[in-house]
Amino acid sequence: MGGGTAAEPPAWMAAAARRWLENAGATAEDAPERAFNALPLSGVRVSLAERGRALCSLRVPPQLTDAEGNWHTGAIAAAADDVCAAAIMSTEGIIKVSVHYDISYFTPAKLHEEVEMDGRVVEQKGRMTAVTVEIRKKESGELVAIGRQWMTASRPKGSQSKI
Repeated sequence: MGGGTAAEPPAWMAAAARRWLENAGATAEDAPERAFNALPLSGVRVSLAERGRALCSLRVPPQLTDAEGNWHTGAIAAAADDVCAAAIMSTEGIIKVSVHYDISYFTPAKLHEEVEMDGRVVEQKGRMTAVTVEIRKKESGELVAIGRQWMTASRPKGSQSKI
């Protein structure tokens, strides 16, 4: 992360980020109100969630593909947003909301293809945090998409409860 040296975030933040990301992809049968959040990350496997980074992978499921069998661009954007949020949570302990979001698509990922998503915090300025995510095909390393976001806390850091 930019902006000078910062103290190591407490371990509970990384644990909360990992748990949130894993739960985000859980089946929403017991919690229908979470169905929208669960869909883009269904089947996600978290490799790392700590110190401003969230790394995970998933196989593109049929319910997230378009008529040609490509991973739907809306599903890619939603998954990227969640991975960025987890990267921030691993250092700040809170979920932030997007105030600016940009994503560029390079090549489609197909049904059942495994992709890796690598979200990283790149800068913090006050309540704003800049984060990026690269999505690549796991087997070839081919770039699927790159996302960039500015996210902000809707409340001051101390006013939110721990996850």
